[in-house]
Order: sequence, then structure tokens, then C-alpha cells
Amino acid sequence: MPQWDFLNFLSTYAKQFPSFQLLTEHEVVDLTFDRQRVTGVRVKTPRGELEIRADLIIGADGRHSMVEACAGLERRDFGVPIDALWMRISKKQDDPEQSFGFFQHGKLLVLLDRGDYWQCGFVIPKGGFDDIKARGLQRFQNDIVSFAGFLRDRVPELDDWSKIKLLTVQINRLRNWCRDGLLCIGDSAHAMSPAGGVGINLAIQDAVATANLLAEKLRTGPVSVDDLRKVQARREWPTRLIQAMQVFIHRRVVTGRTSDPNGSLPFVFRLLKWFPILRQIPARFIGMGPRPEHFHSPSAE
Repeated sequence: MPQWDFLNFLSTYAKQFPSFQLLTEHEVVDLTFDRQRVTGVRVKTPRGELEIRADLIIGADGRHSMVEACAGLERRDFGVPIDALWMRISKKQDDPEQSFGFFQHGKLLVLLDRGDYWQCGFVIPKGGFDDIKARGLQRFQNDIVSFAGFLRDRVPELDDWSKIKLLTVQINRLRNWCRDGLLCIGDSAHAMSPAGGVGINLAIQDAVATANLLAEKLRTGPVSVDDLRKVQARREWPTRLIQAMQVFIHRRVVTGRTSDPNGSLPFVFRLLKWFPILRQIPARFIGMGPRPEHFHSPSAE
């Protein structure tokens, strides 16, 4: 499910709760403080700026988080040698089913089925987009066809570079996900590579863990920094594990550059090639994560 459809799904059901309020076209531009405690946000709206106060601010505004930047939280970056180009290509009924994409000697074309079109991700060397543009659209179209020949009659749809978006791949993590009055989760706390599509999974799991650990306490007022640290304590090690896996993949396997076709894959990947049944293990690991979260409602007990 595309992320925007998922957000619409959530908001539709959330509106059934009388205390829920969704404010659209409200952009956070700063935080408000009382001494060292975060007390709210300043937002820009079509009707001007206003201030919203809350017992707890949760930064879930992505890898370029304004909340995290305003809070002054320290971030640790891990070098990643790739970027990705994202684009749409129309889909036909007789197209082969794709669960992931195509891998060739260090390069990768990802195809995500969106019903009537393919969401395509093409891995390139970091900073290499300008070089690809210099080679021309025809050469880029041919590169895609070399991975997925059945798209040959549709790559001309990519007739302008404006239809091809650059995703600057990052893998990073906050040292501390919180401070008094503020908690960051999802990509705001730990930006992931698109490899495996795990970023949204981890973000939702962070949110469920946050609800389980903090919701009841928030009924009676603000929560302490120690309460907020429990969220990081629960969610940090799954994040560390998956990020370590992503860094390994990008440095050893999916580099965006053509590798030696005679070179050998790492032993783990050779096992998966030799024994297809073992592929269920990384599929479950990617889909469910090393620590799945399940919503806990005390009122249901």
C-alpha cells in the first residue's frame, strides 16, 4: 500500500474518535520551550502562524525532520555508497509478477506493484545522477530495459528528467531519540535505506511501541524523560540490527556500480541462491522485523 493511501486509511478511521483532530496544511517551523522542556510547536498555516502546545510532541516528520533539527539532537551518519532514482512506468495485465526486482552484478532495479503502474527504483552510485543525465535519456531507458525487457515498449514514457526523482539514500540514527517533552520516532529518529522497504515497517512499529508504553501515562499528564527513553530502549536494537544489515548489503552487494561478474557473492547470499526455501527467512525478517510490535489495550482486558 503506498504511504499516502495508508495515511488516508489511518485518518479515516481515526476520525471516528471524538478526541482526534487532524490539521492539514500546518507545517512545523519551530519548537517552543519552557527552560529546557519542549512545550509545543510553531506552525505555518494558510491563515498565518500559530502555536500549538502539548504534553508531548512526537517528531514523525521523516528523514529531513524539522522537529529533530529544532531540538538539537545529535545524529550519527553511516556512509552509504548509493542513491536511488524513482519513477513510474505503466503496467500491463500480462506483465510477470514481481516480488522485488532485478539484480545484476552490483546494480538493482526494484519494481513495486501499484495496481495500474510499476513504482520503479533504480540504484545508482551516490552522486552519480548528473553523470547519468549527461549520458542522455535514451541510454538510461536502455539501462532499464537491460534489467526488465518486458518494459521495452513503455520506457519511452520517461521522456523528461522531471519524471525521474532522485532519492538521496541515508542511513543514520539519533544518539538520543528524546528530550524533556519531545520524542522522535520513525525516520526522524533513524533514516533507513530503501533496501527491503523496511523504513515504513519500523516507523509503524515505533508508533505502536510508543502507544503501548506512553498512552496510559499521558491520560494523567506529561511523561518523564525516563518514560520516553523506554521507547528508545525497546526500539533501538531492532533498528541497529537492520541498519547494520543494510550497510553490509550496500558496501558488499548492491553498490550501484557494475561489479566483477566472476566475483563471488557473500556466503549468506550464495546459500539463498542454492537453497530457495531459505529465502523465507530474510523475507520474514524484512516483513516482520526482528521485534514485531502488537498493540496492547488495557481497556480490552
